[in-house]
Amino acid sequence: MAVSYMDFTSPNVQFTYELKNNNFFTKDSRNFINALSINQLNTLGNVSLLDIYLSTGNVVEPHVHQNASELVFCITGAALVSLINPFTKLLINIPIQPGQVANIPQGWWHYEMATVDNTHLLAIFDAPVPEFIPGSDLLRLTPASVFAHTYCLDEAKVKETFAPITQTVVIGPPKDCNASKVAGMAVHPYATAQAPLQQGGYHPQQPHGHRQQQPGFGYPQYPNSSVIGNGWEYGYGNFNG
Repeated sequence: MAVSYMDFTSPNVQFTYELKNNNFFTKDSRNFINALSINQLNTLGNVSLLDIYLSTGNVVEPHVHQNASELVFCITGAALVSLINPFTKLLINIPIQPGQVANIPQGWWHYEMATVDNTHLLAIFDAPVPEFIPGSDLLRLTPASVFAHTYCLDEAKVKETFAPITQTVVIGPPKDCNASKVAGMAVHPYATAQAPLQQGGYHPQQPHGHRQQQPGFGYPQYPNSSVIGNGWEYGYGNFNG
C-alpha cells in the first residue's frame, strides 16, 4: 500500500473525478486520451491511469515511461501491444481483446495499436504521475547529423525522412499525414489471428535469430515474439494536466 500524507479530514479531500474533464490529447473524435493522476484526485496513492480511445490502425506512438510500469487492460475492441525486451533483444507482440491485459515493465520501449474500431484501453501506472519519453521527440530533436554519423546513414535522407515530425505525435499517424506515404500499411494479420503462446519467440521453420520483415507497421512475418491471447504519457513529460 502506498504511503499517504493526505489529511482525510480536510474539506479539500477528493474521492471521485470525471475523466473527461482532464483530456490529455485529442487527435479527433475517435482517437483521444484522458488522464488521471494525483493532480486531479488528491487521495490517490501510487497509481494513475490513462483512458485511451482508438480507431483501427491508430497507434499510441512508441515511447517509454521512465518512472512507472504500465498495465494495459482492453475494455472494448482489440489492440496489439508491442514492446522490446532490452535483455533478450526481442520484439514482443501481444494481441489483447476485452478482458485481457498486457504488462510493460518500467522503462521498456513499447507502443499500442488498435486493430478494430471503437477500441477502448485503460493504462494503469504504479506512479502518482507517470512520466513519458515519446519516440517522436527523440527523432525530431536529435540532429540528423548525429543519426547519420552514428549509424553510417545518408544525412540528407535522414533529414528528409524526419522533417515532417515537427511536434510530439502521441497518437499516429498525424491528422495531416499524406495518405500516399502510408499506402499499403495495414493492420498486421497476426494481430487478430488465433494465436497460441510461443515461448522463445522464434518461428519453428526459421533459423534461430532469423527475422523476415514485411511491409506495413514493421511486424515480423514470422513473429520474433511471444504472443498471448486470441488473435501501446503519451504527451509531454508527464501527466500534470
